[in-house]
Amino acid sequence: MQSLKALALACALVSAGAAAHAEEVVNLYSARHYSTDEALYTNFTKTTGIKINRVDSDDAGIIARLKAEGAASPADVILMVDAARLYRGEKDGLFLPIRSQKLEEVIPANLRAQPEADGGIAWFGLSTRARLIAYNKVKVKKEDVDTYEALADPKNKGKICIRSGSHPYNLSMFGAVTEHMGEQKAQQWLQGVKDNLARPPKGGDTDQIKAVAAGECDIAVTNSYYFARMLRSNNPEDVAVANKVGVVFPNQNSYGTHLNIAGGAIAKYTKNKDNAVKFLEYLASPEAQTYFANGNNEWPAAKNVQVDNPALKSMTQGKPFKSETIPISAVGANMGKVQQMLDRAGFQ
Repeated sequence: MQSLKALALACALVSAGAAAHAEEVVNLYSARHYSTDEALYTNFTKTTGIKINRVDSDDAGIIARLKAEGAASPADVILMVDAARLYRGEKDGLFLPIRSQKLEEVIPANLRAQPEADGGIAWFGLSTRARLIAYNKVKVKKEDVDTYEALADPKNKGKICIRSGSHPYNLSMFGAVTEHMGEQKAQQWLQGVKDNLARPPKGGDTDQIKAVAAGECDIAVTNSYYFARMLRSNNPEDVAVANKVGVVFPNQNSYGTHLNIAGGAIAKYTKNKDNAVKFLEYLASPEAQTYFANGNNEWPAAKNVQVDNPALKSMTQGKPFKSETIPISAVGANMGKVQQMLDRAGFQ
């Protein structure tokens, strides 16, 4: 009898141990499709013993999946690559606001959600990318494209390439411009940008850079990391394209260049909250922030993190640039207005 009791106790302990071990996971829904992020997940697991189970999708797909799964969702952490979509997820009640001294100390207030009444924060920016103006260095003077406002100037008529106005990267830029200008002036500006297009919007940001180099247009809008990628590419053709094109960090003499973010949140129905918070805090650590900078050519969101990325340095001549300081959540709050303005302007 004693041996049977001992055996039962041993089995119970093994089962409990297995269950405890099974709980050491983070189920991640990620819109970050960058191979260099794999090192982040591997290092987190090595350091903590917490396994990352990842599901890949885009921002819109993740929001749709969370809504469909509801309380049955296995998701613990959500990573998205656009501030407006993070804002949308927050307003749709898909995230669990948290208090984290580590995150609140290192992530600037303008790069995270506005706090709830109890101080909880629904999402945090983890890396930043600038929305730049690219131009043909032979045909265009830098001073003619050194502001977002210049994109609507009649002197640039027929010169601009851009991806779809409804793409999240442009929607966020337009949302920021609306915050700076006010809705009425932003509407006029959007109409001016549309009137200055060299072709209907199409392609991605890399396509816009290539179009400038090929002479299809003289001015384009792109996220900074696309240009940095081309500068660092092992393909000589990419490097040649980048060398033909100049880039401007707009509005250095006024409100600064628009920054979008990639950011993270805790899923509302997380079953592994403590592990999820640890993972977000890890992504804000100097080690992980350096991976973001060197792996995907993004700037750290966390304060006081120094990076040594040659492409990013060359784009800024090794000097800091002025970025806007509006709350990034305001960009998301302007999305409804922006979509209506795009419709009124007939901006595809």
